[in-house]
Amino acid sequence: MGQLQSKVSFHTTKYRTDGSVGQTGPAGASQQHSPAHTDAVTSVAALRPDLCVSGGRDKSVAVCSWRSGAALRRFIGHEREVTKVTSALDSSRVFSASRDKTVMMWELHGTSGPSQHFPGHELVVTGLAVSPDASQLCTGSRDNTVCKWDTETGECLGRAAISRNLVTHLCWVPGEPYVIQTSEDKTTRVWDSRELQVAHTFPAKQHIQTCCDVSQDGRYCLSSSSGSSGHGGEATLWDLRQTRGRVCEYKGHFQTTTSCVFLPRGPALAPSIATSSSDSTVKVWDRDTAGRG
Repeated sequence: MGQLQSKVSFHTTKYRTDGSVGQTGPAGASQQHSPAHTDAVTSVAALRPDLCVSGGRDKSVAVCSWRSGAALRRFIGHEREVTKVTSALDSSRVFSASRDKTVMMWELHGTSGPSQHFPGHELVVTGLAVSPDASQLCTGSRDNTVCKWDTETGECLGRAAISRNLVTHLCWVPGEPYVIQTSEDKTTRVWDSRELQVAHTFPAKQHIQTCCDVSQDGRYCLSSSSGSSGHGGEATLWDLRQTRGRVCEYKGHFQTTTSCVFLPRGPALAPSIATSSSDSTVKVWDRDTAGRG
């Protein structure tokens, strides 16, 4: 039998280690883009459906186009590595946290300098969560504190400290005044941002909780665990309406699960989540059955 050949033209994209993007095959010629950062990228977040924001060890914050890969804006102001970046979706404001213990706000269409500073933490800032209208910001740190800020004035509206609560990640619940927080004390907490008080603490896990995310409908949250040699490294699904215990666990990584996210749901697709790990893999899971896609 002769070799079966496809008559459909192909189009592939290669991401090179030097930061350039090239297209191969009949569909188009190669394209070159300068790297957005000169050192390791430490955090990335969606800014708009067509834009993302990233932070790096080079102390900079970059706004890039998802489609072209080109860096549109670059903000420089931190004195040390940027640890977290975030933004309210469809907002023109970008927030960044750093090992220099500060948080800064940048205007997408403003000057290259920060439009607001949020100083006050005593150690590296490791969590950022902005309200949907971008009027308030919650920050968390390895100094065991969570703070709430007015983004217009930079005023600290509240500060709460919990012993051994080394914050690893924060995220805001869509449409609600609640903020989810993971910690090195192995717990996931739900904060009421209005009084900056803990509204609920989920049962402690066996390992450090490294990251969290909230579903777009505000019903579920995810947390991910540290791990090694096949022990730990799971992601856990929690129901924010019935908070008695976990709903589902996603096990399969051999090292620390560093990130967990709810994936956008298509009309013909089952609800899914994705996890990334220090074992060099990214896994996609069926949210309800924990089956891997």
